[in-house]
Amino acid sequence: MRCLAFIGVAASAQAFDVTDDSGVVVHLTQPPQRIVSLLPSLTESVCELGACARLVGVDRYSNYPASLQKLPQVGGGLDPNIEAIVALRPDVVLMAVSSRASERLRSLGIKVVSLEPKTHADVQRVMLKIGEVLAVPDAAKIWRVIDAGVSAAAQSVPASAKGTRVYFEVNQGPYAAGESSFIGETLTRLGVKNIVPAKLGPFPKLNPEYIVRANPDLIMVGERNAGGLTQRPGWHSIRAVHDNRLCIFSTEQADSLVRPGPRMAEGARLMAQCLSDKAPKSTAGAKP
Repeated sequence: MRCLAFIGVAASAQAFDVTDDSGVVVHLTQPPQRIVSLLPSLTESVCELGACARLVGVDRYSNYPASLQKLPQVGGGLDPNIEAIVALRPDVVLMAVSSRASERLRSLGIKVVSLEPKTHADVQRVMLKIGEVLAVPDAAKIWRVIDAGVSAAAQSVPASAKGTRVYFEVNQGPYAAGESSFIGETLTRLGVKNIVPAKLGPFPKLNPEYIVRANPDLIMVGERNAGGLTQRPGWHSIRAVHDNRLCIFSTEQADSLVRPGPRMAEGARLMAQCLSDKAPKSTAGAKP
């Protein structure tokens, strides 16, 4: 009996609670060994924390690192295939707060941790939270490396590029990266001016005419969204288009730019290189 009591105490000592971003308290009896991740930034964070081998399934967009390509895909993050997830017998599912699938999964007895990184502070907090879920002790160190990488990228931006007025398009619509998004925060740290103010939200859908009127000095966009951009009505008059100051990032580069996770420093380096290559030598006296 004494032995059984000891085993019970040892097991309970491993149990712990995690409160996710939707305010749900998730009880875990031990660190999960079978994980399904339904958001690329969360997937990449799991791998950066050394737990890639614990992933048993991912959403269709989780494509980095390359080793993930051999894992089962369970649909999109917002509308995943519930049956496919259940069949993988996960100890926990990581997903965005905005996903509609969390309640359905919980009703089936599956533990769900909902997380939503939108800002630099969120990325730090979510990295620590995933470290907590995985029982990995060095999550804070990984954030420090990311933060230092963004600072180093900022140091590499030439003084002549400071103050450049930038438009960053995250998706056709057009949807922009506003000042309050993690991309916008990186642009601010790089010393440039985002034409989309924080009051419009992190990733607002804009009227294309708004961008024409704002008249940015430089445009950043991924190649999958760049088609027809310069042919949009009135866009030929935009300073960035007229002067060919467009940075068009490859699909792989764009993934690192738009995912709030471990590759944020790489995204900052790409934006800094864009500014070094394409920004006007001086924006002094430039008017919107």
